[in-house]
Amino acid sequence: MRRLLLVGWMTPLAAVGAVLPPLLGAPVWALLALPPLAGTCGGWLALGRNWSSWRYLERDDDLLISRGVLWRQLTVVPYGRMQLVEVTSGPVERRFGLARVQLHTAAAATDAAIPGLAPAEAERLRDRLTELGEARSAGL
Repeated sequence: MRRLLLVGWMTPLAAVGAVLPPLLGAPVWALLALPPLAGTCGGWLALGRNWSSWRYLERDDDLLISRGVLWRQLTVVPYGRMQLVEVTSGPVERRFGLARVQLHTAAAATDAAIPGLAPAEAERLRDRLTELGEARSAGL
């Protein structure tokens, strides 16, 4: 989905950079099409690496969410601290059959999200996390 959006934004820039200068009588300036094309190629590779870096693991007492290529970030969310678990899916995500699980806790800094899940998996994860959150917070 993100790769399609990248191509959708960069292709018109490259087309304008390649077509407009020769029409205005300055064909050398058609080289302006090269940076958007290079950005598209680099972005394509970076998006693939970014997508493959997302991971989550359900453990007995908490949920681990890992992400990042250059700077790895590990978020640990205890089940008892979860206040709200929601599944969201925007119009583009729905078109590609994707959903996002958003976790809310008492501390705003520990809110976490897991993007790019199949809707069925997102709903299963939401139900499981809600169930575990209610069981763990019963003693509070």
